Amino acid sequence: MEARWLTVGPVQENTWIARRDGASEALLIDPGDEPDTLKNALRELDATVAAILITHCHFDHVGAVAEMARSTGAEVYCPAGEVFILENINDFVRMPGFGPFESYSPERTVSDGDRLQLAGFEIDVIGTPGHSPDHVTYSIPSEKAIFSGDVLFQNSIGRTDLPGADHATLMASLAKLLETLPEETGVLPGHMEPTTLGRERASNPFLHELA
Repeated sequence: MEARWLTVGPVQENTWIARRDGASEALLIDPGDEPDTLKNALRELDATVAAILITHCHFDHVGAVAEMARSTGAEVYCPAGEVFILENINDFVRMPGFGPFESYSPERTVSDGDRLQLAGFEIDVIGTPGHSPDHVTYSIPSEKAIFSGDVLFQNSIGRTDLPGADHATLMASLAKLLETLPEETGVLPGHMEPTTLGRERASNPFLHELA
């Protein structure tokens, strides 16, 4: 798999473009901001977007969804329990100085246990709430990689001081990932640099309570 991340917007969010090596179709994950930057990257890669996948609907992850859906013609896959946020995004931007953003009604919804076949990948949808009410992680077992959104980072985890967040729920989600996926699984996160589940199990101080 070829996976490229572009760090966009004032909150430094990672938008991912992923495709099979040499393929023309790609997945666009969490287009958070700077749609022109994302369009330029797609042109440079000579890639067409097969689908837009959303891990959760915080504004820094969906700020460019409407424009990218319009420009690519790709369907948007949104966690079922957060559709109302995407459709009313400015009602959920509680930090001054951000926005306004364009709301969007997704063509598809996803829930824990779903399996998608997109851009030549089989993708498992894993429910990982806690940072947001219906956060999901997209796992590609054949590539031993997950797009983890804001659940797990290098030496950190997602915030739980936001509306709809819950620390105990997030820890249960993290335990599920660690218990069900191989340690060599690559973690392609929504902020900061990639890591692996094994590395985080060994060194992430926020995971010590799961030991």
